[in-house]
Amino acid sequence: MNELHVDWLLARPGETEQHGGRVLYEGPTIAAAQAAHAPGNGLIALPGLANAHDHGRAFRSSAFGGFDKPLESWLFYLGVVPGIDPYLTAASSLARSAMRGVGRVMVHYTRAQGLTDPVTEAREVARAARDVGTQIAFAVSMRDMQPLAYAANDAVLPHLPATIREAVAKRLTGPQPSPAEQMALAEEIARACHGDGVNVQYGPNAVQWCSDEMLGLIAEASAANGRQVHMHMLETRYQREWADRTYPDGILKHLKSLGLLSPRLTLAHCAWARPEELETIADAGAVIAVNTSSNLGLRSGIAPLAEMLRRGCKVAMGMDGLGLDEDDDALREMRLAYHLHKGWGYEVAVSPAQGVSFAARHGRYAVSGLTSSGTIAAGEPADLLVLDGKALMEDRVFDDVPVIDFVLARANARHIRKVIVGGRTIVDEGRVLGVDYEALMAEALAQLKAHINPADTWRATVRSLDAALKPFYLAGRHQGCG
Repeated sequence: MNELHVDWLLARPGETEQHGGRVLYEGPTIAAAQAAHAPGNGLIALPGLANAHDHGRAFRSSAFGGFDKPLESWLFYLGVVPGIDPYLTAASSLARSAMRGVGRVMVHYTRAQGLTDPVTEAREVARAARDVGTQIAFAVSMRDMQPLAYAANDAVLPHLPATIREAVAKRLTGPQPSPAEQMALAEEIARACHGDGVNVQYGPNAVQWCSDEMLGLIAEASAANGRQVHMHMLETRYQREWADRTYPDGILKHLKSLGLLSPRLTLAHCAWARPEELETIADAGAVIAVNTSSNLGLRSGIAPLAEMLRRGCKVAMGMDGLGLDEDDDALREMRLAYHLHKGWGYEVAVSPAQGVSFAARHGRYAVSGLTSSGTIAAGEPADLLVLDGKALMEDRVFDDVPVIDFVLARANARHIRKVIVGGRTIVDEGRVLGVDYEALMAEALAQLKAHINPADTWRATVRSLDAALKPFYLAGRHQGCG
């Protein structure tokens, strides 16, 4: 039996606060959370946090010229760097997440490194997760249409400069595996990787990138085998406009008609979802992964988090590889979301308890399929975040000021002392125990630079494509009316 003794036990943050506490856990489950004598170590225990939407990328946007780009252009900047060892990519990304407070991470694997076959690459991601100690979901990326914009290729290509048209068509519009072939690959990856901390899911990229045939096959398979589904939904205003034109009766109604809307589904973003659509999502029991910093960084908008909660939605925190400072700091992400949505003046739209629960509770299900209250209690997953309370509250004047106030006001990654997930300590005194993060990043960067071909013109092509897409979207041609 493992024991954790702390000076402050926030078993239900924002609701209960115990001065002096002990948490007992055996294997992946908490056995008991009890009041106890405060040992004087200054430690604070919170429920462990989860990242319900991410992609497992080693390099952040500003590193490859993607800073401050709208999503519709930003996606192409991801391809200006060559592939590297998938283990290095995944291990460095997951280690950074762990150091920043997250033990469970969604890896929607939309950008393969492409140096091996997909099953071997997925195995390397799973190996990286096990070495770091994080529990992950691996959502197999699936898409089969509209690779350039929210329109058919022949509606987009004529609007691109003649100097890049051929290169873009050759690289981005080639034939895709059929929906049946992509389903078969997803099942092969599941057979190879599912289990031991890896939850393989279907990962259709989004409705605008997937045919009804593909979405229907995924819905049918998920209903039959219980496998979870993870996809983007209504992330940007241009996706909203496309959805309204394509599905005049409602995009959520369309998903429901396909059988895809269920408790097994997680929808990332929903920044442009309307109240009635949120009710449909809530009625289905699906999870929404809100990505606050990512939506700001990619000029996508601000998701209606408070409205989601009012409508009864299960809402989880996503990082999307684009934290406010591009550092994957989960505590800062939690605080930013809370401050944006808590309400103005005396109005309370999101309570402190909801602000912390947002970062802990439903993300456990989205990633690992675990139904949880997001608290520290007997029977709950042994997921714990331990903070240095002495550093966090160095200027605490009155003993009756709630500890949760300090957490929501100022806690960040530098205050993290331990991250425990499924009963395993993966971060201790700010250091990842399973891998050497600094060495991984140094090796990844060296490998990346060695793979870059100075004669490659694709980066210049992407810059021209970026410039061409701006008038295309502003003129509404993505709606097929230009």
